[in-house]
Formats: sequence, C-alpha cells, structure tokens
Amino acid sequence: MLPSPTQLLRNRIQQLHKRIGGRHWFPHVPLAILLGLGGFWLLQSELGRHWRHILDQLLSGGQGLHPALLPPILIGLGMLIMAFGLLFRSRLAWSMALLLAATAAISMYFGRYGHHIHLLLGYFILMLALLVFAWRQFDRSSLAAGTLFALTSLVMVVVYATFGAFYLGTDFSPKITDLVTALYFALVTMSTVGYGDITPKTTESKLFVVSIIVLGVAVFATSLTAVIAPLVTRSLQRIVNRKDQRMQRENHFVVIGNTPLALNTWRELTRRGQPVTLLMRQEPESGAPVNADTVIGEPSDGDVLRKAGADKAQAVLAMLPDDSENAFVVLAVRELAGKARTVAAVNDAHHLARVKLVQPDVVIAPQILGGELAAMLLTGEQVTADFVMKRVFQQSGNAQDAPASKPDA
Repeated sequence: MLPSPTQLLRNRIQQLHKRIGGRHWFPHVPLAILLGLGGFWLLQSELGRHWRHILDQLLSGGQGLHPALLPPILIGLGMLIMAFGLLFRSRLAWSMALLLAATAAISMYFGRYGHHIHLLLGYFILMLALLVFAWRQFDRSSLAAGTLFALTSLVMVVVYATFGAFYLGTDFSPKITDLVTALYFALVTMSTVGYGDITPKTTESKLFVVSIIVLGVAVFATSLTAVIAPLVTRSLQRIVNRKDQRMQRENHFVVIGNTPLALNTWRELTRRGQPVTLLMRQEPESGAPVNADTVIGEPSDGDVLRKAGADKAQAVLAMLPDDSENAFVVLAVRELAGKARTVAAVNDAHHLARVKLVQPDVVIAPQILGGELAAMLLTGEQVTADFVMKRVFQQSGNAQDAPASKPDA
C-alpha cells in the first residue's frame, strides 16, 4: 500500500521543520512577536502621539487622565511583558497571553476605536486562535518564570485597582482623595477582607469593586499555583519517573508499536537482560507493560525518536500494524544519522517489495510465513531451520546477513 497524500505531506512538513531547525524557534518566537506587535498596536491606537503626556500624567498621580484609558494601557503593557514569556515557552505566559488577547478582543468589540476597530478585532481573534492551536508547545513551568509573571500580573491588577479607585474617588463614601487611600482600598478589596470603612455609592463604583474582587481572587489563585505547581510537579516527577532515571538510553533496543509482535519482542529482549525502550503512539487502555521504559509519541517524529534514544540505539524495530508507517519510521531513523540498525515488520505480502524500497537492514515477515508453513505441513513438505530463518527474515538488498539462530534441541 502506497503512502496516502496526507502522510506524504506530513512527512515532508516534518522534514522541512527539521531542516530549518523549527523546534528551536517555531511556533513560540512568531507568536511572541505577534503578541508584542498586538500590544504595541493597541497602545498606539489608544494613546497615539500623546503617549508622553499620558505617561507624565500617570507618573504624577493620574490627575486629569480619563479612567477609560487605564484598561487598554494595562492590556497593551501586559502583552509586551508576556511576549517575553512566550519566548521561553512558559505555560503561565501562554495562559496570561490568552487572557489578555481575549480581553483585548472584548475591549475592541465594545469600545470605540474608529476605523481601526475591524483590523484590531480581527487581529486579536486571530491571535487567540493561534495561541489555542499551539497550546502543546508551551509546556514549561519553571519556578523563576512563574514567580516573575505572577508578580507582574499582581502588580498590574494592583495598579488597575488603585488608579481606578482614585479616579472614581467621589463615588465612594467617604471620598478617596489621595493615592495612599486608593491603594489601601484596593488591597483590602482584592483580599476580600472588606472592613467597610469605605463603600461604593454609585452603579459605576459598585461594578468597579466587583471587577476588583474577581480579578483579585483570580490573580491570587493563579500566582499561588504558578509558584507552588513547579515545586509539586518536580517532586512528583522524581517519584513517578524514577525508572527513566535508572535506564540510560544508549546501546539499547527501541521497539516501536503496540502490536502482539512488538510486545512479544520487547518481552523476549527484556527476558534476555537487554535494555529495551518501548515507543508507542499512545498508551494502551490497559496501561503500559509493568517496569517497561516507555515513550509516548508519534513514531516517525524525529524529536520523539531522539527522546527514545533511537540515534544511540543498537537497533530500532518498527512493528506497527501499518506497513507504510513502518517504512516512514525507517526513513526517520536514517535521518538521525545514528548507528542503529533498522528492522521493519511487514504484515501484508503485497507490501513486501515496497517496504524493501526504503532499504531497512532487516525485514521481518512472520505473518507471511504462517500461511506458507501451514501449506507445507499439510502437504508433507519438510520444514527446516534454514527455511524458517530465510522466510522470517526477508533480507533487503543492502542488508548484512541475518543474525544466526541456534536450532532448538
């Protein structure tokens, strides 16, 4: 069976991705640039040429600054900060970027931004879609990065609450007339302590207080999780993945697949004291074999093969149920430029010649042998050890001799 056009396209994309070194910069670098440009665009659209004057107003206490300018300023600055986090594939930075992009899109929809509204709204919706699509690439959660971005989020919410309370000072009882009182009210409200000495009187101030409570609780919970989660995760990984630490993936065998042939091969190699890594596309519902060194991932992906140590293995055995996938695995292993011999299993006799075109070192065809042996036994033909070895190990053109096997006593 020839590879389908989808499989060919996927293989070519993987080859191009590897050739240009995509795993070092894609997609986190383009997403970081897009997020930074979005933050700059939002600030430029909102502040225009008056950004220096507005910055001076902020630094001088915010006198005369319209409160509607504060959320876009904080969103834009937050995007610029979180863009740096995306460069490091931080999961927390990805979460904050997703929240900021969604907030910006909502702000564009309900705000008044002139002729830029459609461009900005479309840009941030596209940003949201790209972030969601690439969520698997942002899986790093370091303690330093988590602490940095948690503190950044906390500072942004405190600034929002403090200046917002100061702008709406006349809507409170008693009135808030200075930044110290505004900061005090912001922290008391965010922590949900609520002494009751300062209370909102108007609808606008009440809605503002509700936003402070919601943001405060969310940010405090997220910050706590961002700092504690990496510590807990590392401790759990040390406990759960001890078997990965015990086995050094070098000069070993990599068995690929979850078929009976693959599992039996893994079992027999392990019984003989050989180091074996079992690579499966997904973990079986019944769970992986006990005490097996397993790797879960796409078998023809170069990064997954490196994780399994295929570039340092003695041999890589492709034993998937699809013969075309076994052929792709052989090609992917050859691209690693390692010393491993390649073994490809063939499940259908019609595919034998095509699998040999990728030139694996050994082609194993045990299922093809079954019908031939049954016919020989029924017709009284003699079955010899040499015949069985020749039929089981269908040598390819460039292969070395098959490993010798002692006949049973």
